[in-house]
Amino acid sequence: MPTLLIVDLLAEREAFGEHGTGEIVRHFPGYEVLLWAPHTENPREYPFGERIESPVEHDVLFITGSRRNVSMWEPWMDEVAELIRSSEAPIYGICFGHQIICSALGGKVIREEVGSHFVAPVHYLDGRVVDQLFTHQDHVVDAGEMEVIASSEHCEIVACKHPTREISTVQFHPESVQSVLEHSLICGDMTIEERMAFGEGIQTLDVAQSLFL
Repeated sequence: MPTLLIVDLLAEREAFGEHGTGEIVRHFPGYEVLLWAPHTENPREYPFGERIESPVEHDVLFITGSRRNVSMWEPWMDEVAELIRSSEAPIYGICFGHQIICSALGGKVIREEVGSHFVAPVHYLDGRVVDQLFTHQDHVVDAGEMEVIASSEHCEIVACKHPTREISTVQFHPESVQSVLEHSLICGDMTIEERMAFGEGIQTLDVAQSLFL
């Protein structure tokens, strides 16, 4: 059975952690799911996957979003960056995952004064224009080894792929489907005002469509 290693950086949250990660896992049927949360000693227990204490051999590596910031580097991020550089498996990253992958491969991330919370158009170099959900304050301003394939009005580097390795990343949150947004309001992961900022929360691309290039 192939192994999906998820660097689960929202492991303490019910909606964006458990339910958002569940949406990611849905796109990997038949995989053994391993969950590594190096940023916390108290991750939630999900109804799927196995919690591990350190990275192991894997067939796919997926790095989620986080409430932490690449621009405010913490010691545990060194191990994640080294995993990115050394892994021979396909790698996918969302939001924080996008940022730390670019950073680990020679890029640069900066922090803006105001965070972004909305659904906005994303412009791909191939001419596609899609609507995706953003919530972030760090921005990738130099993609390093990664090639930029999409941008938006508020963020120049929104999606990347590696020219020689099977790595793709997005700044937006394709895993935050409507059911995740609604649950985030019910469980308190978001306030009413934060939820209203996303409107209907309908996105054009899901996890597979945005990352499995």
